[in-house]
Amino acid sequence: MDFRLAAKSFIVKDNSLLILKRIASDVQKPGIWEIPGGRLEPGEDPAAGLKRETKEETGLDIEFLDKLNERNFTRDDCQRIRMMIFLCKALSSSSKVKLSNEHTAYEWIPLSRAKEKLTEFFHEEVDIFAKIDKN
Repeated sequence: MDFRLAAKSFIVKDNSLLILKRIASDVQKPGIWEIPGGRLEPGEDPAAGLKRETKEETGLDIEFLDKLNERNFTRDDCQRIRMMIFLCKALSSSSKVKLSNEHTAYEWIPLSRAKEKLTEFFHEEVDIFAKIDKN
């Protein structure tokens, strides 16, 4: 079985991370706090897919800065995913987010408190960013 590609945006602004709350009826991890992004279309360029997914979920246009991490996992529904997580910045000076119907809330959470709400799955990226930010 092949891996399906996915891309996520780790968007930092003024030392805060953008997190989104999934709808309660989501089949995969309902109600969790996560970062924007999702599965790419077959053959879609990861950078283009990242921008598309982030725009759909948040209304924000982003700039790709760096790749933070990549990992493989199997979803609860047995789909195998290769996920790339990218450090990004919002191109708009506004931190106003326009949510899609996939999420019920958003928050710009201080990076120092990100692990308090963000699903444990993305704690590794918080740690990676903290190491990069100190350099």
